[in-house]
Amino acid sequence: MIIVGVDGSLASRAAVEWAANDAFRLHLPLRIVYAVDRGPFQISKNPAEASQDGPRRVGRQALAEAVALVRERRPDVEVTADLVEGSAVSVLRQEGERATELVIGSRGRGGLAGALLGSVSTHVAGHVRCPVVVVHGERRPPRGEVVVGVDDTPECEPALAYAFEQAQVRGATLRALHAWQAPVHAFVPEVTYDPDEVGTARNQAVAERVAAFQATYPEVKVVQDVRPASPAEALAEASAGADLLVVGSHGHGAVASVLLGSVSRAVLHHARCPVAVVRPRA
Repeated sequence: MIIVGVDGSLASRAAVEWAANDAFRLHLPLRIVYAVDRGPFQISKNPAEASQDGPRRVGRQALAEAVALVRERRPDVEVTADLVEGSAVSVLRQEGERATELVIGSRGRGGLAGALLGSVSTHVAGHVRCPVVVVHGERRPPRGEVVVGVDDTPECEPALAYAFEQAQVRGATLRALHAWQAPVHAFVPEVTYDPDEVGTARNQAVAERVAAFQATYPEVKVVQDVRPASPAEALAEASAGADLLVVGSHGHGAVASVLLGSVSRAVLHHARCPVAVVRPRA
């Protein structure tokens, strides 16, 4: 099941469209949720009016608009909608536990009050084990390409699997991007390296990781892109020509369950297309 959080904003509408299209491509049902967060209403000058029906009335309207949009754009998609009591973060984290994919907008108001990249998106993507897709409100023509960040750790494999599936159902090219940075000479003057040798070694490492999935998705065209650059900057730049940017997120120790990695966090802020953050489920 694909789950999308709504709040009635333009970014929320874009998230619903994205989720409906993906549900159609993947042949999955779609669930739309609105978080009834009563906090903003409790400071009203008229508590009797604000504390009871106000939040739910706003939520019902947002859900009705979202359902109507899905039925207009993708009438074949099975869609349900629910009001859920709680803050945006807690509701989305709870919903994500049973989702195949969780979709949210990059800006919010109303029921998703405070749904800014630095708060809701980062917290949800940093905790939820299913892929979390963050959609910007800007509508762009299709590019026909999915970009996935590849590194030299096994933790990038869930992101690769998700990216290959997305490329296949879209009929898109998959760009496997690996960016690497040379050591700063001032800090490690004793280290010498040949950029060509490093580039060759990294190309080989990326090819080996991609090959494991290419066998499962032989029809997906893969472009291997290895470049000396900052990973966050390279991914953000590649997103300008992509329909979807896929990044893995992995940390170490307790921090791994609380915060996104620096690259994932930077990409969420600067990408020009929807971003899927894929964490290991185990």
